[in-house]
Amino acid sequence: MLLRFVGVWTRTKRRFFHLAKKIPAVQRKIEDEMARATKDFEGEMIKSCGDLSYALELPEKGLNKQQILQLVDEHLKISRYDWRDGRVSGAVYGFKEELVEIITQVYGKASYTNPLHPDIFPGVCKMEAEVVRMACALFHGNKDSCGTMTTGGTESIILACKAYRDFARENKGITKPNMVVPKTAHAAFDKAAQYFNIHINYVNVNPETTEVDLKAMKRAINCNTILLVGSAPNFPYGTMDDIDQIAALGLKYNIPVHVDACLGSFVVALTKEAGYAIKPFDFSVKGVTSISADTHKYGFAPKGSSIILYADKKYRDHQFTVTTDWPGGVYGSPTINGSRAGGIIAACWATMMNFGHDGYLEATKRIVDTSRYVERKIREIDSIFVFGKPATSVIAIGSKVFDIYRLSDALTQLGWNLNTLQFPSGIHICITDMHTNAGVADRFLNDLRSSVAEIMKNPGKPVEGKMAIYGVAQTIPDRSVVGDVTRCFLNSMYYTPPKK
Repeated sequence: MLLRFVGVWTRTKRRFFHLAKKIPAVQRKIEDEMARATKDFEGEMIKSCGDLSYALELPEKGLNKQQILQLVDEHLKISRYDWRDGRVSGAVYGFKEELVEIITQVYGKASYTNPLHPDIFPGVCKMEAEVVRMACALFHGNKDSCGTMTTGGTESIILACKAYRDFARENKGITKPNMVVPKTAHAAFDKAAQYFNIHINYVNVNPETTEVDLKAMKRAINCNTILLVGSAPNFPYGTMDDIDQIAALGLKYNIPVHVDACLGSFVVALTKEAGYAIKPFDFSVKGVTSISADTHKYGFAPKGSSIILYADKKYRDHQFTVTTDWPGGVYGSPTINGSRAGGIIAACWATMMNFGHDGYLEATKRIVDTSRYVERKIREIDSIFVFGKPATSVIAIGSKVFDIYRLSDALTQLGWNLNTLQFPSGIHICITDMHTNAGVADRFLNDLRSSVAEIMKNPGKPVEGKMAIYGVAQTIPDRSVVGDVTRCFLNSMYYTPPKK
């Protein structure tokens, strides 16, 4: 009864703020605030670009190789964070000069290729098929398992949702589909829902374990449910849902089950072989019908590569888009894009061939070793806690004593770039191969300890600056306001000064 009252009260507040926005005085105030936010965001972009000039038109005469490479170097040097020194959470998952040289040459050789034309570039199509097959083997797929490469985890997830929507429509006659998704699942599921008109039944997680509430998931299933989702692990806390039990629900109700392993990718695939305990989650679990995994994360391939895998071709068939009556001919494409960058496919293939099974296994050992060490040391620090039980490489931190965003701000001032979380407030660090280099983990832990000690001199002090804005954003009942501010930020990323 209490939960029902809270839900009604929350909806009432949202409705009130939605109506209040239509009042002229309130509208003007919001417009003024949005204009201020736009100015602030654009100011930050200008500041981050330093003294770099803007190209507002094509150069009258083309630049030569030396000029272009000099400009590229200038653009790549302006970041305030040193990712090579391991001061960034996630983002860059590994870096080897020798591998960079290999994939640079490979991409150059294949940069003009396009698997849309398999008769012209059959070798690139073969490379993609091999990437998929090697990935299926890592995730214990059988001979029927299959998949495609994509441009990233979001596309992998979107394509899975598209496949299951179309599969359910054809095989079950479902025209008003929904999918049952943990609140901690990646935002790409929400994007897919917006694109394909799929309703999401969100399921709460256990506040202690941060794993999905299985009883609530069962209650959320109905006759229009086309998909159940679990994370291995989830992005916010790095914890893993009970895929075995989710798959059991899928089998019981004849509903496909997707496991999002985009973040865990090859590390989560090899954690057990590396000697660490981990819950079953892949195609070895009966009932798991698809897995998304990012080769550009712990596969260490160039950005813009991911894979979507299926247990059976009947699901992949519904991922494909086919147009039969176009005057330009019969048109079929396996993913969202028609033309695709063969250079990325070749570079991903080259990366996997260069690492090999042993290379990935050793990287997994380094990363999980470092993650467990960092987690253990964080748990020894008073006044902060670790959310749940991290499965592989993400460690989320909270505090019941002070505003955790103050710690985020303090670490930022020391050159660290961590991820901020909301509902509840938290921060996390995603351990990559960059953090396994000598001394990096201890530098982070030393800065973490000193920052907490400084904060604890005045634990009740409120957070200030940008982090205060982030904290306030959680309290706004009308989330469309937060959405509008986010759009201001996204627009600022495309800022160029007006032509003089």
